[in-house]
Amino acid sequence: MPIHDWTRIDAGTFHFFHQRWISSLCDALNAGLLPKGCFAMSEQVIGGPIPDVIALHTPTKGKRKPEPTNGSIAVATPPRTRIMQQAEPERYAARADRIIIRHVRGRVIAIIEIVSPGDKGSRHAIRAFVDKTVGLLRQGIHLLVIDLFPPSPRDPQGIHQLIWEEIDPEPFEVPSDKPLTLAAYSAGDVIKAFVEPVAVGDMLPDMALFLTDVLHVPAPLEQTYQTTWNVFPEELKELLEGPATENGDENQNG
Repeated sequence: MPIHDWTRIDAGTFHFFHQRWISSLCDALNAGLLPKGCFAMSEQVIGGPIPDVIALHTPTKGKRKPEPTNGSIAVATPPRTRIMQQAEPERYAARADRIIIRHVRGRVIAIIEIVSPGDKGSRHAIRAFVDKTVGLLRQGIHLLVIDLFPPSPRDPQGIHQLIWEEIDPEPFEVPSDKPLTLAAYSAGDVIKAFVEPVAVGDMLPDMALFLTDVLHVPAPLEQTYQTTWNVFPEELKELLEGPATENGDENQNG
């Protein structure tokens, strides 16, 4: 299912799709993708703004880190993305916040964030999103950020660039033909970012969801996007698949 142009509909309509997509992602992760002892839940308050999907680890006796078991497909091979960035250890260590966030039903180890129009709606909103994201990384929580909205005046090189400049000054420029961004972050002693630029009309690749600084599982973005689209109301699909409106939108069909 090609990525749709979500700028053609209002924020409330995307929010409806967003919520169903979150549920689909949780279902897929809990159906065997996550190792034993890990599970995904949606919208659990862990301090600060509410995340979309969190992966929790319930420690078992003698085991402190998630391990691939019972058919899960967690791997340690680095993800293959178009762009990989790594922070310098000294600079990151100097800024590190060692606070550990815990959850009553398990330790939070990873979060999936699907960027919404509201996250980019004002300087305050985008600053809050970036501060939250960077704070989680510095606490050792791995992240997967999905941004299906093009850069705005508040994030001219995309939201990943705003996140990354808080961690390391290494420049990042979003490709002009791939303005949407998927970014998987490993929050080890050295933060690493695996970035895949995409565009309206592209298929969504699976992206790494890190459970440790090296161990990750594939988050099935395309599969769950398709599942969500299949139950999306036909009347709302028409807003994304019909002719372009007269407000300057490009004619990009889904």
